[in-house]
Amino acid sequence: MKTLFQTLLKFALVSALLAIGGVSATAQTAKLQLDQLDVLANRASETVDVKLDEHLMQTTAKFFSGKDPDDAEIRDLIKHVKGIYVKSFTFEKESEYSPAEVESVMTQLRGGGWSKIIGVTSKKDGDNVDVYLMSVGDEISGLAVVSLEPKELTIVNIVGPINLEKLTQLEGSFGVPYLNLPPPKPKSDK
Repeated sequence: MKTLFQTLLKFALVSALLAIGGVSATAQTAKLQLDQLDVLANRASETVDVKLDEHLMQTTAKFFSGKDPDDAEIRDLIKHVKGIYVKSFTFEKESEYSPAEVESVMTQLRGGGWSKIIGVTSKKDGDNVDVYLMSVGDEISGLAVVSLEPKELTIVNIVGPINLEKLTQLEGSFGVPYLNLPPPKPKSDK
C-alpha cells in the first residue's frame, strides 16, 4: 500500500478501534465462506491461506506461556476467538482477479448482521479497504477486512469475541497482516 493510503487506513482503523474498543461477543455465524477464492491461487505469484478453527485456536493459545507478559496478552486475546481465516493473493500483473470473483464474499458482507464501519478508497492507486463488523443484537461477534489492490487481494475474517483495541497484537501472527497502527491515545481523566 502507498504511504497516503496507509495513513488513511491507520486513521480509519484507529478511529474504529477507539469507538468500539472493549466490545466483544460470541457467534458462529461470523465465519465467511472463502474457499471459492481458491481458484485465484493458480494465477497468483504468492498465496497465503490461513484456516485456524476454534480447536486450533485453543491449542495455539496453550503455546503462549503466562510467564512472558506479551505471551500472556496474546493468549488472553485469542482464548475466546473461534477462528482466524485469511486468504491473500499477490499477482504479477494488474487485473488478475475480477470483481465477480470477489462478489461472493461481498454478498455475504451485505447482509446477515454485517455492517461496514470503515471504507477507504484511493482512486489514484486503486487501493480499497473495507472493514466490517458482525453484530448479533448489541454485541460484536466478528470482524472482516477486505483489501482490494490492483495486484493484491486480501480477506481477513476473525470470528468470535475479540478486543478490537488489542487486535494489533496479532499483527504478523496467524496470517493477520501488519496494519502498522499507532497505539491508541490514552483516555483523559476529565
